Amino acid sequence: MVAPRRDTTTKVADLLSSPVLNGVIGVVGLATPVVGWVSSAVSLEAVLVVETVLVLLLVANHIWMRQVYIHLRRANNRAMADAKYFDLVRSQLEQELIADFGEIADGHLQVYATEVPRLSVLLLQALIDSGSEPKRVLAADLTTNPNLLTQRREYLAANRRLIEAGGTIQRLFIAFAADLVREEYARSLLQLVDHHRSLGVTCGIAVRDRLRADQAIDFVVVSRAAVLVEEDQGDADYTRGRSSVYFKQVDRWTGRFEATWGHGAGAAPFVLQAYESAARPMLDAGAWDEGRAAQTVERL
Repeated sequence: MVAPRRDTTTKVADLLSSPVLNGVIGVVGLATPVVGWVSSAVSLEAVLVVETVLVLLLVANHIWMRQVYIHLRRANNRAMADAKYFDLVRSQLEQELIADFGEIADGHLQVYATEVPRLSVLLLQALIDSGSEPKRVLAADLTTNPNLLTQRREYLAANRRLIEAGGTIQRLFIAFAADLVREEYARSLLQLVDHHRSLGVTCGIAVRDRLRADQAIDFVVVSRAAVLVEEDQGDADYTRGRSSVYFKQVDRWTGRFEATWGHGAGAAPFVLQAYESAARPMLDAGAWDEGRAAQTVERL
C-alpha cells in the first residue's frame, strides 16, 4: 500500500512537535549559560539574547501544541479498586481512541453498524450549522431494499431540515433491472420516491446493470466538504454495516455522481419519469404486467 502524501501543514506540525527539536532547544538552553560562564569571550548580553529567544521558541511551541493536539487528563489509578486491572483496560481504550483521532487528523474516519446512521445525521446537521456552501447533498443509493431507507427516520428528518434551511438534495436510486420489473419492488420504490419528494428531494433512478463498477457505489457527497461511502450495506437494525467518511478529494466524488446522474433527456429524473409513466398505471389498476415492465426497463 502506498503511503498517503503528507501536506505542508502536517510536515510543519510534525517538525514543531518533534521530540528531537524540543530536545535540542532544551540542551541549547542549558548549555548557553554554562558556555557564557566558562568563556570570557561571550558577553552577558549575548547569553541573555539567546536565552530570551529560546524562551520565546518554547512559548510558541507550547501554543502551537495546544492548537494542534487534544489534551486530555489521564486517570489516576490509585483511586481505582484494582490499579493493575484498570491500567490494562485504560491502556487498551487509549490506544483505540488515539487510533481514531489519528484517522480523523488524516481526513478519514471509519464507522460501523449503528454509528453509520448517527454519523449520516451529523454530517447533514453540520452542513446546516456551518454555513458551508453550496448547501447541497448528492446521494447515490444502491436500492436493493427500498423499505430500508424508509425506516431511517432521523436521517430523513435531517434531510427535511436541510431543505428547509435552503439546501438542496439530489438522490439517485440505483436498482437492478430484475428488481424494477417486480411488482412488489416497484410499489415499494415508488412509495419511497413519493416520500422523498414530499421532503423536497429531487429524485432519479439508474439501472445498476448498465453502470460501471466505480459508479455502482453507495455514497453521499456533502457540499464540497465530505463524502460518506457505504462499504458494507447495513440491515434494517444496523447490526452490521461499515462506512467511511473522507474529508479530502471530495470533488472527484462529485464528478462521479454527476456523470451517473446524467444530463439532458437522459438525466436520472427523466429516466425515473419514464419508468413511472408505465409502472404507476399498472400498480393503480392492480394489473401488473412483468412483460410490459421489462420492455419499459429495457428502454430506460
